[in-house]
Amino acid sequence: MDQVLNKVGSYWFNKRANKEISSVGDDINSLSNSIEGGAKWLVNKLKGKMQKPLPELLQEYDMPAGIFPRDATHYEFNEETGKLTVYVPSICEVGYRDSSVLRFLTTVTGYLEKGKLADIEGVKTKVLIWQKVTCITTEGSKVHFSTGVKKTRSRDAYEILRDGISIDKF
Repeated sequence: MDQVLNKVGSYWFNKRANKEISSVGDDINSLSNSIEGGAKWLVNKLKGKMQKPLPELLQEYDMPAGIFPRDATHYEFNEETGKLTVYVPSICEVGYRDSSVLRFLTTVTGYLEKGKLADIEGVKTKVLIWQKVTCITTEGSKVHFSTGVKKTRSRDAYEILRDGISIDKF
């Protein structure tokens, strides 16, 4: 009987020890992720200013705040070159108040300057057929989309952030 109890006891002890060791491993991973996130924050802080929300950046450069989908919150912007890279979680379409529609790839790039986003890669709009948007400019209450032809639309339609609707292909 003692041998049976020893085996049961050692089995239970091993199970409990494995669970505790696993828990410690999870705690270490969690701590590691927290330190990594904190380190990224610290590096960004040491580099200069914290990254502002994308709509604020766009408004600062006289562009409508709602051109990109609401969930496109992560971006990279090089102030020296003006290169802007916006990351969209999935390929999507965004419908605007004026019934226009833009399609976005998961990565959109372009060069941002006052009132202009040029050399755009990753955006299409429908002008009879889907066409690549190469440049977006603003002029007062108007927004101009260049797709080979210039399509002018009301700026008001692009000021409000809108959700993107996931699609299968760009």
